[in-house]
Amino acid sequence: MPPQSEIRRLVIDQAKSVVVKVGTRVITSEQGQLDRDRIECLAAQLCRIADSGRQPLMVSSGAVGAGAGKLGLSVRPTGLAQLQAVAAIGQTDLIRAYEVALSKMGWQAAQVLLTATDLRRRGGYLNVRNALSQINHLGAIAIINENDSVAVSELMTSFGDNDRLASQVAGLLPEAMLVILSDVDGLYDGPPSSPNSTLLDVVPKIDDQILSMAQTHQNDQSRGGMASKLQAAKTATSHGHPTIIAPGRDDKVLDKILAGETIGTLFLPPKRSIRGRKRWISSSAGITGSLIIDAGAISAVSENGGSLLAIGIVGLKGSFSKGSVVSIEDSEGNEIARGLSNYPSSEIKKIMGLTSELISNVLGHRPYECVIHRDNLVLSRD
Repeated sequence: MPPQSEIRRLVIDQAKSVVVKVGTRVITSEQGQLDRDRIECLAAQLCRIADSGRQPLMVSSGAVGAGAGKLGLSVRPTGLAQLQAVAAIGQTDLIRAYEVALSKMGWQAAQVLLTATDLRRRGGYLNVRNALSQINHLGAIAIINENDSVAVSELMTSFGDNDRLASQVAGLLPEAMLVILSDVDGLYDGPPSSPNSTLLDVVPKIDDQILSMAQTHQNDQSRGGMASKLQAAKTATSHGHPTIIAPGRDDKVLDKILAGETIGTLFLPPKRSIRGRKRWISSSAGITGSLIIDAGAISAVSENGGSLLAIGIVGLKGSFSKGSVVSIEDSEGNEIARGLSNYPSSEIKKIMGLTSELISNVLGHRPYECVIHRDNLVLSRD
């Protein structure tokens, strides 16, 4: 492997867009008030990225925290309706702070509020991607947040935290780099507070050993922890996007990253990554049902790069239409892959366990040889 300084330089040189995620604990004070000096510092660095010819996008937490501070609340609300209302109140302060800071450097703030359902539909996914691309051309920088005032986790419309949202935003863009700004310096091989722990500079692959290093730390203001950040990094790198977890309270953190300096932890993408429609299938699309497959189908799909045939399906869960994204599972419920179904669930019930030649005898037609073609299938265990 080349020297770490060279690796970082190569990563920076190849990045045409930079998605920056900043958490609540970085841009708010201990009392929950927006840290406007921190936002101004970050905004100036975003502008310098834009001035360099790259497209910066900021995924910013802080709406609930800002609202709580604005209302003088000492404790984050726990009721869903209260959280939504506080987020709506705080969102105005949050975007105003970015607008004021960016305008000093000649750029405008473009507010983009998303829910998970905006990206689950293929058409919505493409629309969001196109809109984000145009924002930069118009002299603005996108400030993105989950639409907390309408996103309801109980109704499966919440990203869960902005780390995951940031990884999905990075997946919308070609040659993007994801930067997650945290209240810790990066990933340590032990508790960050321990003097015996070492900060990892470069992580070539996010495997179970790396995931086990996560030290989740939630408090009254923040929903994410290191476990969430590692999952976001895993998603982003699987799509070909290098990811850096870095100290958000370093006043020059983005400048240092873009200069190729050793700061934070760099996670490298694999040589082969998920592209195009498979990228949407793997992380953004909503799962509408499940297909349970036998050992032979598992081997064909996961080891031999094959399509999923009806003969290998032994069970089905849910009701879905043709073209839906479904989970492909083993008999114990472990997800093997995800893919676009060529048949609705009503027809799969009739043909599962059958050879492809018998499909037309049962359905009266056979538009597809397979239930899920390998080109529309993404393994979950890459």
